[in-house]
Formats: sequence, structure tokens, C-alpha cells
Amino acid sequence: MSAISLSRFIITDLTSPSSLPPTPSHIWRFSSTCPSPFSKSPSCPHLSLTKPRKTLVFAKSSEEAELSAAADEWLKKLPEKKQPLYAHSLPCVEAWLRQLGFYQSKDDRAVWFVEKLDWHAQLSLDVTDLYIRYLKSGPGNLEKDVERRFSYALSREDIENAILGGP
Repeated sequence: MSAISLSRFIITDLTSPSSLPPTPSHIWRFSSTCPSPFSKSPSCPHLSLTKPRKTLVFAKSSEEAELSAAADEWLKKLPEKKQPLYAHSLPCVEAWLRQLGFYQSKDDRAVWFVEKLDWHAQLSLDVTDLYIRYLKSGPGNLEKDVERRFSYALSREDIENAILGGP
């Protein structure tokens, strides 16, 4: 499952041509055998609409693009992998976690989640340590949540290898 942060959704009523989002003309091509994509013509059952349908259209916000650019800048500033994690700034650590596939909790900025094919985990950035909890509710056959703690004195490389190694 992927995370969507700082994005907006537009609900579009597909029965009304005036409510369609502006798109390039090559996207909205319909077969010439069908009279109109908005008609209830039985000659085009794949386009006939008996009741209004709504769909979500993803639209990137300018804030999201700015955050992505900022994260790229912080990734460029990452210290060497052999450096202890305490030598990294918080924005660098956050950019690194995003690069590994983690997404930040909306409720607590110190909590991050990741969903891999074999396991799901929750990572917490504490004052003195980094905690990772592999969740039994995710895929795999864990009997209970498995929690590990890593000191910020460990290198980023060691922590990354241990975390991505899974439970």
C-alpha cells in the first residue's frame, strides 16, 4: 500500500462534460461508433450511464512537489553510510526514511510506517534510540509484534540493513 501525503483529490461527476477536469484532448478519445460518451445510448453499453458516477482524480499539489524537491536536497546532504545516525540532521534522517519506503504518521511526526511484501512495520524516532516494531497484523506469520531498538550511535548502513532485513 502506498502513501499519499499532502495531495488533494477532486471528485468529478462523469455525467456532466462541464465538470471534467481540464486534460489534453488526446486523453478523451471515444469511438466514432458511439454517439456521445455522456448519452444513455444502448448502442454503446460500455459507456451508458444509468446513474451519475463519481471518481477520484489525483492531482499533485505544488506543496507536494516542493516537499519532494526539498527531500532530494536533504538526500544530497546525507553523511556517509558509515557515519553514526546521530551525525545526521533530522531532515536528512526523514529523507532517508522516505527513500527506504517509509511514510510519516499524520498524528505523530516521530512515527513512520513501511509496508513490504513480507512484513509491515512501525518505526519510532525516540530521543535516544530508534525503535522498529514489526507488526503481526501484516503479511507473514508473526505470532506477536516484534520490536527492536537501535542506538543512534550505530551507522546508518547498519541500521538500514537491520531494519530492511525484517523480523
